[in-house]
Amino acid sequence: MAEQEHSMDKPRVKVPAKVTRGEPFEVKALVSHKMESGQRQDEKTGAKIPRKILNRFVCTLDGVEILRATLHPAVSANPYLSFYASAEQSGEMKFEWTDDDGSTLSARARIEVEP
Repeated sequence: MAEQEHSMDKPRVKVPAKVTRGEPFEVKALVSHKMESGQRQDEKTGAKIPRKILNRFVCTLDGVEILRATLHPAVSANPYLSFYASAEQSGEMKFEWTDDDGSTLSARARIEVEP
């Protein structure tokens, strides 16, 4: 399963343990994050709550980018992404989310390709 590299929030990824060479397989990625849009006010103080969102997601397979997504304030809390990928050889998938402040969250998962 996924190896967590950063403990700020908890990314979870799900990929099949074994896939067929060249055949599409589903990838699921979920991360716990409030995704504060910068549009709300603190109910007690009335002060504007600053924007703090995950604004970028990148997935690579053995260092080769297979998906890049730009996230915006309209994305809900705890963003969930689901997409399909294919692989020609076994390798490591890396998932990385980047926050507005430049910090990152990442997870890894290994896939084994069968002929």
